[in-house]
Amino acid sequence: MTVRTVLHDADITRALTRISHEILESNKGPDGLVILGIPTRGVPLAERIGAFVTEFGGVSVPIGALDVTMYRDDLHRHPTRAPHPTQIPPGGIDGAVVVLVDDVLFSGRSIRAALDALQDIGRPAAVRLAALVDRGHRELPIRPDFVGKNLPSAREERVNVRLREIDGEDSVSIEGGAS
Repeated sequence: MTVRTVLHDADITRALTRISHEILESNKGPDGLVILGIPTRGVPLAERIGAFVTEFGGVSVPIGALDVTMYRDDLHRHPTRAPHPTQIPPGGIDGAVVVLVDDVLFSGRSIRAALDALQDIGRPAAVRLAALVDRGHRELPIRPDFVGKNLPSAREERVNVRLREIDGEDSVSIEGGAS
């Protein structure tokens, strides 16, 4: 089995910096933004993007976490998935532009679950999607608004995102194929 690293620490920082600028440009500034990470690795990515948006926009942007576990349509295949806490910033999401942040966009099912979860929490003015990696293979008509890296991969390959907050290092690698 081969493993090849496609993004290193500096690449991830550069991608998140670009995504943050794109979010600010798209929203015409930081006003009305709420950034929600999807556990597990979407949460530290949301925190990093939120810090950049705050730095570049000059205004603190609310950041939270949105657990989608119980909204997934594949729980029967992954019954051991443990829920993470949902943390909605004070002020909620009603009328806000919510930016969902995830590490890898693959089938689109996590994002569909996130949209269902948001519906139970409030009514945002708009929902945008930021993904560090878009690897294709969508099963649902969902696409990211902000992408760190488009990474075409075979369906049987695995994209591994490692973040210093969880794994002690920043990298993205593809695992699979012949050795």
